[in-house]
This record gives sequence, C-alpha cells and structure tokens, in this order.
Amino acid sequence: MSVPIIDMSKVKDERKEMAAKIVKALETSGFLYLDNVPGLDHKKLFETCKWFFSQPWEFKEKLQRNAWSPENKNYFRGYFPVVAKEPSRKEGFEIGRDVDRNDPSVRPENWFYEPNVWPEGQEEFKSYMKQNYEVMHETAMEMLRLIAIGLGLEEDAMVYLFAKKPCSTFRIMHYPPWDGKPPENALIEDGKVLTTPDHSDSNFITLLINFNYVGLERLSPEGQWVAVPPRPGSLIMNIGDLLDRMTGNRFKATRHRVIDIGVDRYSIPFFLEPEFEADVGRNFLAEAGKDHVIESYGRYMIHVTKYVRKYFEFKVLPDFLNVKDSLKDKEAQEASI
Repeated sequence: MSVPIIDMSKVKDERKEMAAKIVKALETSGFLYLDNVPGLDHKKLFETCKWFFSQPWEFKEKLQRNAWSPENKNYFRGYFPVVAKEPSRKEGFEIGRDVDRNDPSVRPENWFYEPNVWPEGQEEFKSYMKQNYEVMHETAMEMLRLIAIGLGLEEDAMVYLFAKKPCSTFRIMHYPPWDGKPPENALIEDGKVLTTPDHSDSNFITLLINFNYVGLERLSPEGQWVAVPPRPGSLIMNIGDLLDRMTGNRFKATRHRVIDIGVDRYSIPFFLEPEFEADVGRNFLAEAGKDHVIESYGRYMIHVTKYVRKYFEFKVLPDFLNVKDSLKDKEAQEASI
C-alpha cells in the first residue's frame, strides 16, 4: 500500500476533502507524506544537522546528558551519544519548548520541562532550532484540526492538550554506519542490519524530515515490512500509541524501523506530546464521560508506557516512578473538602 500524500497548500481551500483523506490514511497505512509545509527550509536543516554532528567531542560533551557526563545537570534534554552494543545506532540532540521556571509544573521529578542546554556562543543555532520547533508544532496543530474534522469532531477538539506547555521534543539525529561487525541484536533477516529496532512511537503524532535517505520501513497491515521511500521536500507523519489509545484504536500506531544503509544518515523528528498535566484518559470518539478515568500525560508516559525503559537513550534515567500524578492529587484533594 502506497503512502498517501497531503498537499498542505490546499488544506485551507479543500479542508473537508483533505481531512477525510488523512483519516482514511491513519486507519490504513498509518503514514502520510506532507508536501509544501510552510516555513521549512530542508536544505538549511540538513546543513544544520551535518554541522552539529561534525563538531569535536569536546563540543558535544558539554551538552551531554548526566548519564554520560555526570558533571552535567541535564537528564532529559541535550545530547546523547552512540552507545556500544545497542541495536539502535544513533546520536542526537534535542530540545523542548521553554517553560517558565516559576510554573508549578516545573519540579524536580518532571524532566519533560527541564531547561534546554545550548552550545556556548551559538546564538544563531539556538534561534534556528527554536524557530523550527514552532514551525513543526504549528504543522502538528493543523494536522490535529484536520484529523478532528475528519472524525466529525469540533476542529479544536484535540489542540487544547498542547496549548501552552507541551512536552514535545524536537530532535536532530545522526545514524553513523556500523564500525566493524554489528552486535547480534542488530542483525535481522535477509542480511539486513538495524540502526533502529522496530517500535511504535509512544507519543501523539510524529513529524519526520527524512531528507533523501532510504532505510525507513513500516509494518504493513498484512504484516510485511515495506519501505517508506524518500520524498524530497516532504515531511513524513505517523501516529503514536497515545493517539491510537485516545481514538479507541480506530487509528493504529504503525510499527517501523530503520535499516543501516552503509553511509552516514541524518533525520529530524518532532514528537508531539501533550502538556504534562493534560488529561489523556478520554476517548475522543466515545460518549462524553463514558469510561473516562482522569489520567495526566506525565503519569501515562511514566507508569503506562514505561517510557524511560523503552528507548536506549532514556534507559539510564533515574526512576520516574515516584512522580506524582497532579491531576489525581488535585481530584482527591477537592473530594476531601
């Protein structure tokens, strides 16, 4: 099954038609191409990736997470390195949206709102990364509006979850080819070698700038691994487990993987995630209140998805299990009054 194409230059004038096409795609292939996304300069973004990952180790070490540089205070944001013997062979640098440090959601156990770290003296890089975070965020919001229309909901039925303090991550990535023999856990059928094992994303939706690289594969509804061909100048979109869950499994989070292609590969994903305290316990397609148990996004990610153990770059985080679910705390406090 081919991956459907959505022309973002037409979504204002052909809103209902595009919305229906998006919903059908998310019920079947689970992947979309987004053409003509405003505000993205793919060439400059590619040059930014290559520039960052070509910097000397001393440059990246200052941005590295605490797990690998104990003198650094950043646990969640910043740089993570290639890790030996992991089947996921990649390095990355990531940021989130800045959150007011006086906001009550900012507390030690909530690393989603950890301050970003930046290379010293690189104000242009900092500004450019923050600018593209917002471009990707707004693109995701437009997709959520279209999804809502296609489902017969109010246009803004989903966007409120991401209003001011989303936990979303904007990441630049480098997949270096394997140096020597890959570990056994990276070897798969037909002589193929992984650089990212098969998985479904935990978040709401993912937007990916894949540049012009092959290597990305998705699992078809028939259970076959099929390539997601590069489409220069386009974004690739797929949904995550959370949107699957909040539509009562009408949409299926598609499993996907990345195959080693023998050369350096770069990509830029944007992982759309709700606010830490946003209630994700509802089904958008169910009757109001039916089977709705209040559950904050923070608790869902930590207790339900085991987020910090699912991906190698987070396995070494301190345990999140002591985090408080502020929505449930608030509800219990109000009930006791």
